[in-house]
Order: sequence, then C-alpha cells, then structure tokens
Amino acid sequence: MAMKIRLARGGSKKRPIYRIVAADSRMPRDGRFIEKLGTYHPMLPKDDEHRVNMDTDRIKHWLGQGAKPTDRVARMLEMAGILEKRERNNPKRAVPRTKEN
Repeated sequence: MAMKIRLARGGSKKRPIYRIVAADSRMPRDGRFIEKLGTYHPMLPKDDEHRVNMDTDRIKHWLGQGAKPTDRVARMLEMAGILEKRERNNPKRAVPRTKEN
C-alpha cells in the first residue's frame, strides 16, 4: 500500500481548514484516511502559532514506514525542521521576460 502524508480539506465555502493526514494514495483527497496528524488553518496570519499544528512523533513514524509527503506538506515539515530543505525546480518560465519595445 502506497502511503501519503497529505492535506484533506474541511471547513465551509471560502473558509478552508485542512487536516494533515496519513492516507492510502489511491483514496480521494477528502476521503478515507488512516490517521490524523495535524491541522492547517490558511486563513490565520503567517506568524500565528496555531496556523500549523502537527504531531511530530507520529509524522516521523509514518515517514519511517515509507510514507511520502506531498509538496505542500513537505514544505511545512521543512519549516518545522522534520525534513531537510531540498532544492526545488524553478523552470525558466518563472523568470520574468525582458521588456521589448
């Protein structure tokens, strides 16, 4: 079974709240999951301590079992110091063009 650590959306329309969950990769985004590992509240300010809450022990357990975090969750784990920062691919399309007259 391929495991993922990913976000599952909750909350009402235009007021999202995400759960950080360990789930089988074949399940839908908001579908069945194995364990809730934390929460993410994107509407809170970036410096708020309640914006991202994680159970680091359980996340380390699932990473040890071979679970792969999604890109967004991996960034959160890097900020928490659980994963090492890695170089990301920044394609040439992201570079602004020179102004042509």
